[in-house]
Amino acid sequence: MIEASNLHRSYRIGKKRIEVLHGIDLHIEKGERVFLCGPSGAGKTTLLYTLAGLERPQQGRVVIGGTDLYALGQKAQSSFRNRSIGYIFQNYLLLPELTALENVMVPGAIGGVRSEAESIAALERVGLGDRAEHLPAELSGGEQQRVAIARAVVNHPPVLFADEPTGNLDSRNSEEVMDLLLGLAAESGTTLAVVTHDPSIAARGDRQLLIKDGSIRSLANGNQAPAAQGSEKA
Repeated sequence: MIEASNLHRSYRIGKKRIEVLHGIDLHIEKGERVFLCGPSGAGKTTLLYTLAGLERPQQGRVVIGGTDLYALGQKAQSSFRNRSIGYIFQNYLLLPELTALENVMVPGAIGGVRSEAESIAALERVGLGDRAEHLPAELSGGEQQRVAIARAVVNHPPVLFADEPTGNLDSRNSEEVMDLLLGLAAESGTTLAVVTHDPSIAARGDRQLLIKDGSIRSLANGNQAPAAQGSEKA
């Protein structure tokens, strides 16, 4: 479902150039649940943004479901992301002036479809059908993340990315949100890639990958397994 090859991304800080992604190769099967781990600054979020079409690599390709993401023009790429990719941000990124329902309706509106019924159904799937008319400020952190999940899945994308989806939640809400996210992915056969710093959460995936020094290494049972420095392939 996701094939990335030779991904490079670096940033310049003053006169120094920091290599964040260093020739990463990555293959994720359809329906697989992959968790990306690693220390702060290792490049986890940069990799996820690059895989999702939110940040263009300086070198390399990302192919999702047979579509070469960065070979598309800007309009076609935006349309593809809206149709095929869901993204969950750590800080929710809900529009504060919109209700929960209106936030969930945003992807449909961008795609030119009025999806109120689908959006209500998505909120009900995450257990917030009775909170549809509440603004984000009237919701708890866990509820806001549930709204963000509903927004990400409302268009039924085959691929779902989540960047530290429990990073701002307490342990109880973290467990509930991951139960929900993994349940929704299993229910629809969605391919799921999640960034997390929590080993207990990462252990729930089909595969764990460690990002370190701009490269990927496999993890087995929470321990680093011997692997090549540059890439990881299934």
